Amino acid sequence: MNFALPTLAVFALLLPGFIARSRIKRIERQSLDYSPFGQIVSEALLWALALHLLWCGLAWLMTAYEPRPEVLLRLLGSDNARQAQSVEAIAAMAGPITVYIGSLLLFAYLMPTALRRLISHWRLDSQHSRLSPWLRFSGAPWYYLLTGADFPRDEAPDLIAVSAIVNVAGEGYLYTGLLSDYFLDTEGKLDRLVLRAVMRRPLAADKPDPAGEGGNPLRFTDRFYVVDGDYFVLRYSELITLNVEYIKLAEQAA
Repeated sequence: MNFALPTLAVFALLLPGFIARSRIKRIERQSLDYSPFGQIVSEALLWALALHLLWCGLAWLMTAYEPRPEVLLRLLGSDNARQAQSVEAIAAMAGPITVYIGSLLLFAYLMPTALRRLISHWRLDSQHSRLSPWLRFSGAPWYYLLTGADFPRDEAPDLIAVSAIVNVAGEGYLYTGLLSDYFLDTEGKLDRLVLRAVMRRPLAADKPDPAGEGGNPLRFTDRFYVVDGDYFVLRYSELITLNVEYIKLAEQAA
């Protein structure tokens, strides 16, 4: 019995499922996937089954070829003679089979990506959606927190303000600004925040109780000062606390 041929056949059959499974997920971790092995295989099997059923149906409707599962079953069997017959049948249809597998792999790569974007665009994965238990991307907590993706489209924030306490030379400073972008490390942990319109103040100026000039209470702008520059980068490892505020701008009456 030749074990290489059945192994290669199983690999070719399941590969579209593994590709589709990896493309549909919004995962912030770029290193190894530590999901349970049984979960990975079962999800890939379901994807592979659905894709092959779809592609076989399209091939049957749009071409003169008909699915021949008996050829595959003989190839996966233990009879060398039947395996040889299956190899001959596959060799005789090498061109169409190559087109089938190649187009299916391309579809398995592109379709889940487009589907994921549609899910995010229509907020089908938000915590308020009825489809959230099935469509929410559980491996992307920072995405939901730092993009406002959990808000309905008509209530999505226009700006996201970030406030963070950083220890500078043994003294706590509060930095606040508008979130421009964020980056994650290979483990999916927040690495750095990119802010604009940044201001900071020492925590010692936390309360406006001390009087300013003329005995008036200190104003907000008296306690903060603007940090020069277009963008300011905060490393998450240096933050003590992090506060996120979603801002919705009021529409002006015409």
